[in-house]
Amino acid sequence: MLKVPFNAQITPDELPSDIRVLLSNEVGNIGMLAAVLIREKKMGQKSRWVPYISRLPQPAEMHSSIFWGEDELSMIRCSAVHQETVKQKAQIEKDFSFVAQAFKQHCPIVTERPDLEDFMYAYALVGSRAWENSKRISLIPFADFMNHDGLSASIVLRDEDNQLSEVTADRNYSPGDEVFIKYGEFSNATLMLDFGFTFPYNIHDEVQIQMDVPNDDPLRNMKLGLLQTHHTRTVKDINIFHSSCDTFTIKEVKSAIGKGKGIPQSLRAFARVLCCIIPQELNDLSKEAAQNDGRLARLPFKDGNRELEAHKILLSHINRLIEDHSVCIKEMEECYFVSQRFAVRRQMARDLLYGELRVLRSAAEWLNHYCTTLLSETM
Repeated sequence: MLKVPFNAQITPDELPSDIRVLLSNEVGNIGMLAAVLIREKKMGQKSRWVPYISRLPQPAEMHSSIFWGEDELSMIRCSAVHQETVKQKAQIEKDFSFVAQAFKQHCPIVTERPDLEDFMYAYALVGSRAWENSKRISLIPFADFMNHDGLSASIVLRDEDNQLSEVTADRNYSPGDEVFIKYGEFSNATLMLDFGFTFPYNIHDEVQIQMDVPNDDPLRNMKLGLLQTHHTRTVKDINIFHSSCDTFTIKEVKSAIGKGKGIPQSLRAFARVLCCIIPQELNDLSKEAAQNDGRLARLPFKDGNRELEAHKILLSHINRLIEDHSVCIKEMEECYFVSQRFAVRRQMARDLLYGELRVLRSAAEWLNHYCTTLLSETM
């Protein structure tokens, strides 16, 4: 359906070598390619990429959450996307400081330094359109004008032998049909932050949650030490325990009476560690891990009451998140939008929060069933 030679793609190699070397140790791939876009745009008609650049979306058309104002971001304050947006904006500002200095020192063709708004716009364009692999990152003209369909089987493939990127159609198209490709299996959280759009119902929705060891826990230091020791990553859902607070990703649990697929074993393990109230319990968990594969608290407690307590902790945390999401949704629905832009972003917030709420409720339903079963077994 489409073939684009490597030499027709935009990569960080377009930067002058002195700028590229200066930025390579300080700025990531997206920031480097954003610097290319800024430089080429400032060159105007002298840039060989002007036909492509002139057809890129304008800032007013961009809806990634990094462009949202405080009032708009408050709609998603209960979601991890809010925190991730703040972190990404801070990273963009950091990259911009290096890029601006590099342009000032080594880019005489550019008479004025780029401003932060220009760089954020270029950064968002690259983040939403560039294709990255183990060797390079590149903007692929034509391929990046195709919209995303999570059910499409068409993806951008890299052919090293023929030095090109290509897309093969997954079905027959009629004249006038829009051609779709799949960017990846992304949740609305990722689509909102990196691409600036969402779906009303996204089968890939997930929720990032954080749990921590309370400061007033008498065994806090012992628990932190144990979690730090057992940080092996032997299966895909293992999170590295790195501090008093850990982040876990949960997906929709399809059946309340099934195995709870979607709730990471690492999260349930963390809850088991949290519920320990005497040092001996933690020592027993450490011995059990050493006798098996080194993973901490992956087996249910032999004492059903302790297993019940651990999952009640987890259920309580999930229920608080459900309540937080419900409050945000209620406030959002009562808000009267004043512009078309706000209407678009409120719909995106609605898609995000309802999707995360669906995931959280499925997890709570499974945990409720698990706790009810444990309770009946211990009576």
